[in-house]
Amino acid sequence: MRCGNCGVEMVPGSAFCASCGKPANLAASDPGGPAVAFSGLQPNVAGALCYLGGFITGIVFLALQPYRQDHFVRFHAFQSIFLSAGWIVLHFALGMLLPLVPWTMWRLVASFSTLLSLAFGCAALWLMYKAYSHERFKLPVIGDFAERQA
Repeated sequence: MRCGNCGVEMVPGSAFCASCGKPANLAASDPGGPAVAFSGLQPNVAGALCYLGGFITGIVFLALQPYRQDHFVRFHAFQSIFLSAGWIVLHFALGMLLPLVPWTMWRLVASFSTLLSLAFGCAALWLMYKAYSHERFKLPVIGDFAERQA
């Protein structure tokens, strides 16, 4: 039997691990290697991390077991997904518009696209800060959709 905390082979029947001192009930019976226990994050940290990678981290936190029941984390995960989807749609639309505008306005549309990306990045940072501060800050349209899903 191996310790679930440090992975050291434990003496059968022992109450505690000789290496790290953790109780034997945390030990895993998997002979292939140490069991890795996921140490849970606080809901405010998990909510903030939802915005770190956009829709990818939002989906990850919706899939992880301890967070899929937490309404605070679910709200921020859905809001992150919807914010990322909105950014992708607007970025794609501007990319489709760029070949259609005259070459004299190309720089203006490209600058607008850059400013829009910067605004979405700043919004994600602001939402990370709000989630870390235990606040459920709702974006005007996206927040209502996220609240219904959470």
